[in-house]
Amino acid sequence: MVYLPEVVASAPGKVILFGEHFVVYGEPAIVMAIDKRAYALAETRNDRRIYINSKNLGISGVFVGESFEAKKGGREARIRLEPIRKAAQNVLNLAERKIGVSIEVRSTIPIAVGLGSSAAVITATATAVSKLLNANLSKKDVFRIAYEAECIVHGTPSGIDPAISTYGGTLLFSQDKDFEPLEVKGDIPLVIGDTGIERSTGEQVAIVRERKKQYPSIFALIVETGSKISHHAVKALKTGKLQELGKLMNINHALLYAIGVSSEPFERLVYAARKAGALGAKLTGARGGGCMIALSLPDTLEQVVKAIEEAGGTAFVARKTSEGARVEG
Repeated sequence: MVYLPEVVASAPGKVILFGEHFVVYGEPAIVMAIDKRAYALAETRNDRRIYINSKNLGISGVFVGESFEAKKGGREARIRLEPIRKAAQNVLNLAERKIGVSIEVRSTIPIAVGLGSSAAVITATATAVSKLLNANLSKKDVFRIAYEAECIVHGTPSGIDPAISTYGGTLLFSQDKDFEPLEVKGDIPLVIGDTGIERSTGEQVAIVRERKKQYPSIFALIVETGSKISHHAVKALKTGKLQELGKLMNINHALLYAIGVSSEPFERLVYAARKAGALGAKLTGARGGGCMIALSLPDTLEQVVKAIEEAGGTAFVARKTSEGARVEG
């Protein structure tokens, strides 16, 4: 069997535009791939070991079957690298190749802030190893492999992150339904602001569940409204109505505040962005910490970035990308 000497593949991160938290209760969420990507370089080995080096985390190690030897990062290295190993091993198994691989990963996606960095790294790894072995795996195969590896990180994830990293574009997602690709007209210029706060997704879901328990009839109306917002947003995305999207984002954020998942740092960044000219701003993701997004016209992007940073966050410009996982070069 002839293998390529090395392969580099990449996969995008994501933002949830609408529907976070409400998706838990059966309502739709809209997720969009952004032009920040994770990269995986894969090379074959003469042994059957899997060596992984994460440049961003500064950790590395070698897997031999189920055993692990840390090179950098100690005990933490195995926990962080295990999902990448699983993705690579699943490709090897599916391709029926009995060789080893060396994998180096890096990411331009901020880590642990709800932008899908871990799924992008895993998806890029599966894509790189597949091409390296001439395995010709389909996108569906890559998604399934990435999803199974993501389960190590998040237990029983929704599948949103590996789906958007695999397929790219913009997807409408509801639990127990297939992902529906959305045709989006024009660009969606965003500023992403990081609060610098880390909070558990599980903790935030529990807070929302308690709010539902306390006020069931009110909560039901909020969830119903969240669903209507997502459906209106689909129409606005398809017609490129940025002003309408911005207004819907503001309403969506107000609902998220009402169910208890916002915080003072989020509110500072959201209001700073709006004051600086953003069409709309809201938190993104289910973490209760991490990032907010601000929809802006091209000529106001930099002033929105500046406003978010002056309000205590870190910020960068991101745009939608139609490309999912891909082989580089």
